[in-house]
Amino acid sequence: MTGRKNFRLRLGSGVLRLGDRTLVMGVLNITPDSFSDGGKFFDVKRAAEHALKMQRDGADLLDIGAESTRPGSLPISAAEEVARILPILEALRGKLKIPISVDTQKFGVAEIALGAGAQILNDVSGLRGDPRLAQVAAQYGAPLILMHMRGNPRTMQKGPFARDVLQDVIGGLRQSIAIARKAGVAKSQIVIDPGIGFGKSYAQNYELLDKLLELAKLGYPIMVGTSRKGFLGATLAKNGKPAPPEQRLWATAATVAASILNGAHIVRVHDVAEMAQVARVTDCLFSVNR
Repeated sequence: MTGRKNFRLRLGSGVLRLGDRTLVMGVLNITPDSFSDGGKFFDVKRAAEHALKMQRDGADLLDIGAESTRPGSLPISAAEEVARILPILEALRGKLKIPISVDTQKFGVAEIALGAGAQILNDVSGLRGDPRLAQVAAQYGAPLILMHMRGNPRTMQKGPFARDVLQDVIGGLRQSIAIARKAGVAKSQIVIDPGIGFGKSYAQNYELLDKLLELAKLGYPIMVGTSRKGFLGATLAKNGKPAPPEQRLWATAATVAASILNGAHIVRVHDVAEMAQVARVTDCLFSVNR
């Protein structure tokens, strides 16, 4: 276990401090086909209610995704993505007090979302999907989360997987960072994510969690999302059947604690109340060693 480096992200509403404690990002999927809660919050009213509940439960950030990126999923148009995102941003305006991140790979969606109140962009393709998204982040001065994904959601779990997953992730993130920096995104506004579950074997996901400190050497804050993912279901399998997403809570808790102990600044989760407790207690181990 080692101390995390402190960072500051500039938002339109102020400064977000990273490192003093772990920040919890609540996931709001407004899609009909998410792997974990597909269709559950597709209705705007239910989605808004859930967002406010996550805020009450201790979320520091809210990440809204309108396009499923589960294994095997197909992309949707920018118009459809905007049609899903805008109503929820409008419903939360003036009510949600925590910053909103929008999970998108499209520059047009990113621009509209930032104009409608979102403050952070989260690109699971690491700018491979649409490099122009970095220009939008630079224009608005918005923090940009760059995730590593090998392949695309439709094919990423069919392999072949990287021989050396750590070097594959580091190399991919360096390319993403270079694109962002060339577009004018400040170094201080970039967050990196190893992309747990995105084009990695089950064993490689655990390897990445164990070696997060190697990613920290890139010099950026780290976000990790393990919540309810398939590798946990496989680990908990019984009679050859993976545990369903709703039965992966404690497995998620274990990986959230491991992520924090290995240097994660932000954990992206579905079960905010429970994982906020995990983060708070795990953070105490850092304070003991300061």
